[in-house]
Order: sequence, then C-alpha cells, then structure tokens
Amino acid sequence: MMTEFRCNIEAFWDSEAEVWVATSEDVPGLVTEAETIELLSSKLRVMIPELIFANEIVPIDYTGSINFQLISQRQELIEVAS
Repeated sequence: MMTEFRCNIEAFWDSEAEVWVATSEDVPGLVTEAETIELLSSKLRVMIPELIFANEIVPIDYTGSINFQLISQRQELIEVAS
C-alpha cells in the first residue's frame, strides 16, 4: 500500500531582498528563498524529501508520495497622489 506524507509550506515576499522566503513547521530545517514562486516550488521539490529523510520523519525505505501545500503571502503598498 502506498502512503502519502503531507506538509504545509509558508512563503512570504521579502520586498527588501526581493525574494520569496519559505519555511515550514512540518519540515524541520526548511528555510529557503528564490526570486520567483516557481523557482521556490522547484527548490522545495528537492529539499522537502531530503529534509524529511534526514530528520527521520519518514523511514529511509519510505515508498509513497509527498504532498506539499505552498501557502504564499505578498503585501504591497500603493501610494496614490491626490
């Protein structure tokens, strides 16, 4: 029987550094950044499996899938002249 590991990843836009920053309470040690949300997602596809095996969240012989939900937040200020 295949199993599925699920995790939530939170990302926010760092306007000073001009990058997306991702962290997760479900994946210990996960902190990464990228210039676009697409690049961030690509990095996460590599980092999440590495970290869940390294932290022994799943056994090294785990067979199944990893489902991650990327929750992003970006806030911008628009100044309007009168």
